[in-house]
Amino acid sequence: MNYIEQKFNKKSQRIDFLVPLLNILSDSAAVLCAFLAAYWIRFFFDPFVKLFPFNGIIPPLSGYIQLYIFIIPIWLLIFQSRKMFRTKRIVFIFDEFFLIGRLVTFGIIFSFGLIFFYRTFPYSRVVLVLTWFISIILITIGRYIVLKYEKTLYNKGKGLKDTIIAGNNQSAFDIYNKLDPHKYAGFNIIGFVDDSDTNNNFLPDKLKLGTYNELAMLVQKTNAETVLVAIPSADHDKLYELMKMCEGENVEFLMVPDFLEVITSSVRVQEIDGIPFLKIKSIPMNIWNRILKRAFDFIFAVAILLITSPLFIILAILVKLTSKGPVFYSQERLSMTGKKFNMIKFRSMITDAEQKTGAVYVKKGDSRYTPIGEILRKYSLDELPQFINVLKGDMSIVGPRPEREYFINLFKNKIPKYLERHRVKCGITGWAQVNGLRGSDTSIEKRIEYDIYYIEHWSIIFDLKIIIKTIKEMFFSKAAY
Repeated sequence: MNYIEQKFNKKSQRIDFLVPLLNILSDSAAVLCAFLAAYWIRFFFDPFVKLFPFNGIIPPLSGYIQLYIFIIPIWLLIFQSRKMFRTKRIVFIFDEFFLIGRLVTFGIIFSFGLIFFYRTFPYSRVVLVLTWFISIILITIGRYIVLKYEKTLYNKGKGLKDTIIAGNNQSAFDIYNKLDPHKYAGFNIIGFVDDSDTNNNFLPDKLKLGTYNELAMLVQKTNAETVLVAIPSADHDKLYELMKMCEGENVEFLMVPDFLEVITSSVRVQEIDGIPFLKIKSIPMNIWNRILKRAFDFIFAVAILLITSPLFIILAILVKLTSKGPVFYSQERLSMTGKKFNMIKFRSMITDAEQKTGAVYVKKGDSRYTPIGEILRKYSLDELPQFINVLKGDMSIVGPRPEREYFINLFKNKIPKYLERHRVKCGITGWAQVNGLRGSDTSIEKRIEYDIYYIEHWSIIFDLKIIIKTIKEMFFSKAAY
């Protein structure tokens, strides 16, 4: 029987019920444990009591339990207001941590307001402050466990949403290539629809279910729950037609933004003396943000160099002993507004590696590597001296990777928006790199998209997220060489 002729029960609805319920129970239990732990620390944990003496009568625990019972529905409503209980929240736990911190803070402020008006019980403000801190940690841990459980269910094929891709292009291929081998996002790609008659399919022919006009029929036959739209911006009139066809069908549409939408994602309306203007391009960082980023870079670079100083010395000795030539390799690169500087790295290739070939990208298994060069590049250890560049102010910790002038001149007229990446300081790591876009085999155009997204959405929290992801990429990236 052909796949599209089968009928499926929407088993994903079971997961849609189970996962939010687990998160509600986990959050409720975490807040209760936080209250109990805060109460015990405040009144019975000797080191804390000695630091913050308490001379009155210890209030009964029952009063705090009653407060918990009263406020927990409010806390859950605060979390629900940010859609924290929906399924397929396949998020980076670091993002979740800061969002939880903000929501718990709102909950604590509400609790403080409540006890201000309810004075018949001697609530300790210290207990509430401790509850605030402990709640953030326990809720994050609980949600991480539920998130891992949810991913495990998806990887086992449970609760997947049968999904159709609308489109047959590079974006459609990227979606399929990302979601089909690994099910942890919760989607089961059953095929695609497209009007093209050409044989140059980006997706396997066996996956083609039909044309755009047949989408509504296919949704009915397959019981598909999601349509992932990968139609170019020039053809977005078809999106309206597709949604019109599927009126009355219980199916969700998710549209993948193409390059045009990515670079215009920061469009804002700004009113000047009553006249509305569309701000389609802005300065990435104001003066205070630049000061903040520079301070963060300097402190972080000093800390890393101090912590890794023993490793720094060991690597320097290994480079010197395993090949002839200098320990460090210095190469001219261009940073913000085309400013030139000498980027420092541990030498991972033979001296004069480009004497015969000229400027070329390094490839996997390159014959020019020193005995330990490939290992240095694989784990990004060769880039450790770049923290010196950060201290000097040539580079930032996070930003678009610095490039040589030869390649900039080669790409600036071929790739749209290529020079936009030079609006900020280049970095040791970047948003493109932590998303697997490293090495000569990855798309330069795609890297530019990610670089521009970073520039338009910069924040210190975003930098911290990229740094944490970089640590993960150092050990698990397949593109690193």
